[in-house]
Amino acid sequence: MKPKKPTLEDQLAFISAQHDVYPTELFAALVQSKNGGKRSVGELTVEYRGDVAKQAIFLLTKEGRVIAQFRVPQDTLTRSDISFDNSMDTGRVRREIARQNPAPTHIKIEDLRVGMKKINVSAEVIEVAEPSKVHTQFRDNAVVSNAIIQDDSGQILLCLWDQQINTIHAGDCIEVKNAHVAMFKGERQLRLGKNGSISILEEPLGH
Repeated sequence: MKPKKPTLEDQLAFISAQHDVYPTELFAALVQSKNGGKRSVGELTVEYRGDVAKQAIFLLTKEGRVIAQFRVPQDTLTRSDISFDNSMDTGRVRREIARQNPAPTHIKIEDLRVGMKKINVSAEVIEVAEPSKVHTQFRDNAVVSNAIIQDDSGQILLCLWDQQINTIHAGDCIEVKNAHVAMFKGERQLRLGKNGSISILEEPLGH
């Protein structure tokens, strides 16, 4: 029985895991480079190399070294419904993510960079904004709030959804585990995703 040929989503998910970028950002870079010139995502450079048989050819490089070259059907590049959830959950990709990110690490807020994953932060809650209802592509009427948290190096927004919102209050000292750093309206933001968690610390920071 021949092994199943990996889909584009599988390919991009694996490359993303290897080079610590989000597959959705990598796919967007493909689309953008097709429409005009090279694009960078993380440390990768995406270059459109032309078309063959209704397929666009892309070259991925890192610091001048070729990482991959592959073809993408033209109609795939116009799709808005591409999902990487299943591809990111394959054993091959999970093993690669584990290899690239051996263990979550505690990090100071000033050192957080967009795209970082598996981040642990200890901080004080400065403010929790009034929750607002939003419509998402997955469900109606989710509730979202942004908290401002800080340590001795700086502040960052912490995105809270639904039942997470009532778990922390201004003045709490918390530990955020397994979060990732994203960009929201021009600001860095910590997001918990499926695997992140928040816990209240018994003692103030610095003890």
